[in-house]
Amino acid sequence: MTLQQLKYAVKVAEKGSINEAAKELYISQPSLSSAIMELEKEIQTTIFIRHNRGVSITSKGAEFLSYARQVLTQTDLLEAKFISGRHAKQHFCVSTQHYPFVSNAFVEFVSEFGQEEYDFALYETTTHEVIENVKTLFSEMGIIYLSNYNESVIRKILSESNLIFSELFCVRPHVFLWRHHPLAGKQIIELADLQEYPRISLSQGQNNAFYFSEEILSFKSVKKNIRVSDRAAVVNFMIGLNGYNFSSGVFPKYLHGDDIISLPLNVDEKMQVGTITHKDAVPTELGREFRRALEGYARRI
Repeated sequence: MTLQQLKYAVKVAEKGSINEAAKELYISQPSLSSAIMELEKEIQTTIFIRHNRGVSITSKGAEFLSYARQVLTQTDLLEAKFISGRHAKQHFCVSTQHYPFVSNAFVEFVSEFGQEEYDFALYETTTHEVIENVKTLFSEMGIIYLSNYNESVIRKILSESNLIFSELFCVRPHVFLWRHHPLAGKQIIELADLQEYPRISLSQGQNNAFYFSEEILSFKSVKKNIRVSDRAAVVNFMIGLNGYNFSSGVFPKYLHGDDIISLPLNVDEKMQVGTITHKDAVPTELGREFRRALEGYARRI
């Protein structure tokens, strides 16, 4: 087993395709495929299952890749300290639904643990993509929510993907509104109060099933609905169109000052926000630290 083979395997896992990985590694697809097969033969473990859409990672393969990543990271640290004299670049990636508190925790995490060189990634993306990124080990961690409505379906998907959900906090649903919205003076919002205003929701792309929605009560029909693809547009439409958005109620004020307020929604529901990780992957030190940063932020809620 060589470090080159480990790098090849990790790159295939990141790209989800031997062909795409070969392009990025600047080697031929047959050469890469041969190297992976030789590695699998040596360790007597099938890392990848090949199919028409690319590759998927086996349970044993996920465990192997988590160790391979740590070996490569430690090798980089050794080379940096004893050979090149440079600082080793840290690597960490997390995927999340569109939660401002995650961005806030990420800022604190980078400020505390980012050394002179690092390559950190925070992907705010669709629910399906969050799950896929953690399933393929592209991201070490994901952040999603469960509700009374979606929990059974999402937990089934997570189980089939060898993923584990760990709760950070559980809150009642809230409504985000512009501070000058006609409903801004209410203490609690009823669903009937919202029927004349546009609901702003985050698009889930081609995977737009109700249980993938980032908003609670997405299955309820409304007269006005606007789907957008980024968090900034949600805020713009809340301000410009008196729209509203359902969420956890956790919204750091430093992002938009006092422009956006959060009011409790009177429904019999819950939002259980938590992390997802691959059950066969060994968490890195950075992964453990980011989890602690999220837990610290959750304690302030």
